Formats: sequence, structure tokens, C-alpha cells
Amino acid sequence: MQNPYQTLGVDRDATPDTIKRAYRRLASQHHPDKGGDKAKFQEIQSAYDTLSDPGKRQQHDNPGPQGFGFRPGAGFDFDSIFNMFGAQFQHPHQQRQQQARMSLWITLRDAAAGGRRTISVGTHQGTQAVDIEIPLGINDGDTVQYSNIGPGGMDLLITYRIHPDPRFQRQDLNLQCEQTVSIWDLILGGETTVKDILGNELLLTIPPNTQPGTKFRLRGQGLRSRTGGAGDILVKLQGHIPDSISDKLLDQIRQDHGK
Repeated sequence: MQNPYQTLGVDRDATPDTIKRAYRRLASQHHPDKGGDKAKFQEIQSAYDTLSDPGKRQQHDNPGPQGFGFRPGAGFDFDSIFNMFGAQFQHPHQQRQQQARMSLWITLRDAAAGGRRTISVGTHQGTQAVDIEIPLGINDGDTVQYSNIGPGGMDLLITYRIHPDPRFQRQDLNLQCEQTVSIWDLILGGETTVKDILGNELLLTIPPNTQPGTKFRLRGQGLRSRTGGAGDILVKLQGHIPDSISDKLLDQIRQDHGK
């Protein structure tokens, strides 16, 4: 198994914020949607899954006997292979073992898509397949109770944890991102295609004389909620200066600005 500290390039005493910044930088660099290596991206996700969870990090730093555990279920689609699942059962005596608790790491895309997942629950008595429904727009830290699907027919309480996304920042149901376009599109106006969290392409019209850093709102294209509401995508445009500009155009710009 790869050393997660080496994978993320952080020290063993790195703070959670340092670990998160390293993950976002590497995940953005190696994301498959940006032409990155899938295996490397999965390794980065796995390292962050270990170091961002205090229990898993402690277990990695101080290995000990294994107790209950969860493993991803078979039959996941391509997107689900990047989901890192971490779980711990707790059987409080005051609840007479009528509930089982776990934490489940998912991606922001999973929260946007919702839908059914199958995971294998491992116990001392073996494993069992469990079908769950990920609620649309679930928040990081939300706990959902699934009745009578845990070991021995117990209720299963799942606390959802969401990996930081390398592109989108979340604010409730709204998503924020940056997109770089040609400086000429900002000056003259134009169009650009923005991909939402599910990969759908959205057309954004850029008015002439748009300043770098201007934010545009794509209404209703953010996360959806279980109650039917939908957030927006806020796109911050940044300008890219072409590597090559003709001498004629440069001379014209100098004349216009008295240079």
C-alpha cells in the first residue's frame, strides 16, 4: 500500500488544512477530466480518504487489530470506482445493538446525482450486501437513517462525508468555479462552454468589455435537493493572453494608448 503522506507530499504532522490543500492541488492536476492518469487520481483520492478521517489516520499511524469494517460493493459503475468508503460500526449498549453506525465518503458528483449504491458490509460473521439511496444534495456531515438493513436487521445510520472537489466550491446548493477564456472574448464578447458537476455542457454568453474576475450566474444548474429546489452555478471568468500576438495588432494597441 502506498504511503498516503508521500502520495500527497505532506509531513506526518501536517494539519487537516494542509492535507486538504495538497489534495485539491494534486486532484486538480491529475483529474481524468483534465487528461490526468486515472490510477494516479484514484491513489490521491485513497490517500486523502485515509488522512482526512481522524480514525483512519490514527489507524494508519498506529496499526492495531482490525474490528468491523466496510468495503465498496461490487458492480459499481466507472464513476463510483473513485468513491472512497470508510466505516466504523458502533454498538452503543444503551441502544441494545439495535443500530449500527458508519461514515461514508462520497464525491460531490455523487451528492449531485444521488441514486442507488450497493456496498458490502463486513462483520465478524461475514459480509452482506446493502442497498442504499444517496439523497440528492446531501451535505457533508449529514446523517441518514436506513431502517432494518444493517447486520441482524439493525437500523443503519450513515454519516455522509464529501470529498472536496478539485473544481467546484460548494455553498449550500450553489456551486462556484473559475473558467479561463481568451482575453479577446472578454474584450469583444463571445461564448464559452461550462461543464456542470455532472459533465453536462452549458453555454455562457460573454458580453463585450467584460472585466477579468466578473462572475456570471447559471440559474438552476447547481445542486438539486430532495425537496425539488435547485441551486445555481457561479462562474468567475479569468482572461488568458495569447502566446502570440501579431506586430500589426501590437502597433495598433500602442497607437490607441499613446505608447
